[in-house]
Amino acid sequence: MDVIVDKLTKSFEGHKAVDSISFKAKRGEVLGLLGPNGAGKTTTMKILSGYLLPERGNINFGDYSIWKQAGKIKKVIGYLPEHNPLYPEMNVIDFLFFIGKLQDIPKYKITARVLDMIRLCGLDNEKHKKIHELSKGYRQRVGIAQALIHDPEVVILDEPTTGLDPNQIFAIRKIIKTIGEDKTVILSSHILSEIETTCDQVMIMSNGKIVANGTTSELRRKSDAGYSFKLGIKGDDIPVIHDALCTLPEILHMEITQEQNFEIQCKPDVEIGRTIFDLCREHDWYISELTPVQTRLEDIFRKVTQNE
Repeated sequence: MDVIVDKLTKSFEGHKAVDSISFKAKRGEVLGLLGPNGAGKTTTMKILSGYLLPERGNINFGDYSIWKQAGKIKKVIGYLPEHNPLYPEMNVIDFLFFIGKLQDIPKYKITARVLDMIRLCGLDNEKHKKIHELSKGYRQRVGIAQALIHDPEVVILDEPTTGLDPNQIFAIRKIIKTIGEDKTVILSSHILSEIETTCDQVMIMSNGKIVANGTTSELRRKSDAGYSFKLGIKGDDIPVIHDALCTLPEILHMEITQEQNFEIQCKPDVEIGRTIFDLCREHDWYISELTPVQTRLEDIFRKVTQNE
């Protein structure tokens, strides 16, 4: 089920937390919502989940509109809020049976669904423990299990890995990638590496607006930073090589990193290798290194949010 967001707007006391945003989340993909604190991520997630209504705009879950079929939408989404709401005195398996009943899962299906969620979320050894006895990582697994127990078509996860250690993050990431194979998954995070590793599509928010949207590869291509390379040239003094490189109009910025080695930033879509080769042939130099430096998501994030 695709999710289409159209000109969504929400304000609190005159401040626009979400400012006319539009995007599409597709089935079989994980869409990551990234942004600094206060960017509007959690407000957007709460509107998507039906917890809040927008002032303006619309969201379609398949053929369902939030304004006309809100009840039907709630049946097709699973939601894990930022602060995982669990009943700490219940044990895991009883809690999942309880949530299954709340979701109106038929009696003849509920046992199978609970056992499926225990297997999927790696809770088999923890299923008889009380929730307050679990580590935070296992509590997050229980939260994901309750969000999935009714087999929703759309899964909304708000900061699912906050406060977890690297091993716990790896386990949660694996679960998210699995469910993202046949469901529409929307997750928010302020952890750049988590978004880059887990998500098929990335949407960066700042001050309630979408400031960048696409795959990480597309965001790199769209970045005004151009392309960076590590360059090594042998055959002359550094000042001579530096001055010669400065004459090339394709190079936007250059730094000397060590003896006869440079990091250069070039205009997009230019054949800088051929240009540098011609320059070296002219001066009887040779190229010891010409290696692309991939633009980091962190660099793109800082660029699109620093002026917002």
